Amino acid sequence: MFHFAAIRRHAFACLLALSCAAMPAAAQSSPPPAPDEAAYRRSLQLREQWMYLTTGLAGPVTWTDGERYRYRRTAPGGFEFVMRRVGQAQAEAAFDQARLATALSPLLGRDVEGRRLPFSDYEIDKDGRALRAWVDDGWVRCELAGEYRCARWSASGPSPRPRGWGVVRDLSVAADATPQRSPDGRMEAFVRDGSVLLRTLADGSSRVLARDGADNDFYDPESIVWSPDSSRFVVLRVKPGDARRVTRVETSPRDQLQPRVRTQLYPKPGDAVDIDRPVIFEVATGRRIDVPTTLFANPYEISPPQFRADGRTLAFRYTERGFQRVRLIEVDAHTGAARSVVEEHSDTFVNSWWHRADFHDVDKRGEQIVWQSERDGWNHLYMVDGRSGRLRQLTRGPWVVRQIVQVDEKNRQVWFSANGREPGDPYIQHFYRVNFDGSDLRHMTPGDGWHELSLSPDMNHYVDTYSRLDQPNITELRDARDGRLLQTLERGDASALFAAGYRAPETFTAPGRDGKTPIVGLIVRPSDYDAARRYPVIESIYAGPHDAHVQKKFWPFDNQSSNERLIGAQALADLGFIVVQIDGMGTMNRSKAFHDVAWKNLGDAGFPDRIAWHKALAARDASYDISGGVGIYGASAGGQNALNALQFHPEFYTVAVAYNGCYDNRMDKLSWNEQWMGWPVDESYAHASGVDNADKLRGHLLLIVGEQDENVDPTSTYQVADALIRAGKDFDLLAVPGTGHGVGRSQEPIDYIQRRKFDFFVRHLMKQQTPDWNARGAGKP
Repeated sequence: MFHFAAIRRHAFACLLALSCAAMPAAAQSSPPPAPDEAAYRRSLQLREQWMYLTTGLAGPVTWTDGERYRYRRTAPGGFEFVMRRVGQAQAEAAFDQARLATALSPLLGRDVEGRRLPFSDYEIDKDGRALRAWVDDGWVRCELAGEYRCARWSASGPSPRPRGWGVVRDLSVAADATPQRSPDGRMEAFVRDGSVLLRTLADGSSRVLARDGADNDFYDPESIVWSPDSSRFVVLRVKPGDARRVTRVETSPRDQLQPRVRTQLYPKPGDAVDIDRPVIFEVATGRRIDVPTTLFANPYEISPPQFRADGRTLAFRYTERGFQRVRLIEVDAHTGAARSVVEEHSDTFVNSWWHRADFHDVDKRGEQIVWQSERDGWNHLYMVDGRSGRLRQLTRGPWVVRQIVQVDEKNRQVWFSANGREPGDPYIQHFYRVNFDGSDLRHMTPGDGWHELSLSPDMNHYVDTYSRLDQPNITELRDARDGRLLQTLERGDASALFAAGYRAPETFTAPGRDGKTPIVGLIVRPSDYDAARRYPVIESIYAGPHDAHVQKKFWPFDNQSSNERLIGAQALADLGFIVVQIDGMGTMNRSKAFHDVAWKNLGDAGFPDRIAWHKALAARDASYDISGGVGIYGASAGGQNALNALQFHPEFYTVAVAYNGCYDNRMDKLSWNEQWMGWPVDESYAHASGVDNADKLRGHLLLIVGEQDENVDPTSTYQVADALIRAGKDFDLLAVPGTGHGVGRSQEPIDYIQRRKFDFFVRHLMKQQTPDWNARGAGKP
């Protein structure tokens, strides 16, 4: 039995008053008919048919300066990029989209429509004469004056030396050794041939301050940071970690007959990471100060050291390997003495994912530090006294601070996003402001829905865009001083989308495994849903502990978010299924105890909560048919979840489609897996492994893998296949040449992969015949 901190009464006052109305039981219910080719065609074309049926859905908003801002909004047949000025009644075109499309077409080798430009956001030059956008697999720069010319674009200067997933530098790529100039403009510090040098610009003379760098213990030329008074600088000395490289064979390249071999830096759990140690150099004397590493002896990583405003100290965040300890370290820049200003420690994990470990040094003086902590069981803001280390809690209660948005040092306020404080769904994001002393906590986004906020650079205004699953976007300009509404900029209209048959997903809440914690999910029903029929059920799963994943916003067509899963769910539902999404225990944005279920336990995936949710809905809804088992599908971590469903809960889940899963956490990237599974690698990794548990598989399984997956090592899929074969298990495997992590979702051949998924569920869950696709002529369904 699990015991969790109480949820606020107003979050879900009565679980019996579930948000999905119960459907009346039919006297004689029947299943939906088997889908024919026309049904498949409608589902595969659903996104294209519905994509452009809204107007005025805006976002994201980007401020150009304190008065001007730009955004994209839906328009008949596509999208418009517009600009506004504070107080301006109507938006104006940001550029001529038709002319830009004409300029892009020959560069991309395909026709481009003005209202369907192949990017959703862009960067603009300071003079406004050109934009840069990421198109296909690279940057494009387009002039916005004269003839509107476009060309491929790359940043000038040396290529950056990337880190592999944040913890191991790729030493096969040349580092940027550009000398770093002192703030007073008199000197430059740089690294050359293993030595640290200082050049005086007046006469060009150089001094060698250290010459002991080596391949196995080098100075990082990209890490040099000067003190504000130019009296000293810090550089990181690095003991390199394991440069593990994953090798992939591109079997069917489009530009040559023979296969191609590709390699990628890819550290895995247990591998040695780069060990960074700050070294300080004093300009006047050339004195070298090595900082003792006692307080950061076993780093997963340290953040880039930053000098305080007076140059007397510098600070960095230390995350210990295994993610059970995080410290803010302060270093005396004159002596090198280090101390821990504040520390977080957990017997499970300290959540450092998605800005949860961000801190802000007020005025860069080290006297006041805005800090985040889950020490009271919920993620909240604290103000740390930088001298004594004492903490003053700024926010409190059974709700979650998601992210620090802006620290307003002038007005001594913190802007932040949070969820669970307002009545209703505990995951809905709102934005707030609180004073440095914890007073005057103010809710800045009063609209009913999920909010996105963009503050102006001068902190005088903000744009708030909000929506719900059943309400299109509303975009408002507000006064940052008091939240007063100044102007409604856009009000989305989706009437044509609803007229075309779109049904907003329904929300449903039921108690989880402990019988009391609210578990939240959504339901997607067929467009022609008939309550008198009984529909087999499929769960779209993604249980990664780095976030919560059930969609809350209206827009169902965005490739860059979980919204896209909604239109995919609708396409599947329209074949005769009910498709659901659920956030079970182990995912983020609830209490620390809720999240801790994932610790060394990714195989859990919240399944006990999910199964309880399914059974609660089936008890109320006669059309919700789980009597023959539930289907499940997912990608990446969701692929691991889908496989585990058939291994650990085959009495409930009977059919699974798994895309590019991280099926064994020892095979996946180090950073994500060690955050939740811990370090060193132990038996918990094996307990969750789809390979080690291959013999437990029951039901029907389809594995789909893109051979060039750069996110999850595709070998993980083949090792599952090998283990299943050795265990004598039947399964299907679809390997797609040339594709990566987005195979069948954001990468072609989308229609083919989706059709194979549809077929699998129709045959094995609906137990109906599928069309004979090989008997057809050439072309798509």
